[in-house]
Amino acid sequence: MREGRSLAQALEERLADWSARTGITVEIWALPSRGASPLVVRAVLAALAEALSNVERHSLARTVSVAVTLGDSGLRMTVSDHGIGFGGAALGRGITAMRAHLTEVGGALTVNGVPGGGTTVTATVPRGRV
Repeated sequence: MREGRSLAQALEERLADWSARTGITVEIWALPSRGASPLVVRAVLAALAEALSNVERHSLARTVSVAVTLGDSGLRMTVSDHGIGFGGAALGRGITAMRAHLTEVGGALTVNGVPGGGTTVTATVPRGRV
């Protein structure tokens, strides 16, 4: 993250760059109004990059929705694509990498796919770790 940029600004910049590069529309549902620790910011941005990479490579989606909130319970990031989805367990290097980034800051990751209905990646970091 560039010096002096807030988490919200960094997210907006990354999402705009990714959308321009891929041609996939990004709907921003929410961005945090306050900052997080540098370690959490790094983990969230890394997990976001992996989630977007999976959208680009696997989903055939034309739209992805992103929400990142920071509240009393901690930080929550949701990335939902409107692509082909999947059935079964979420496996692969990207999923493993996202989980590892979040585990480093005490967070967790869930991935839910619906065949024909898209995929939702949810990352959480508890309040005490943000």
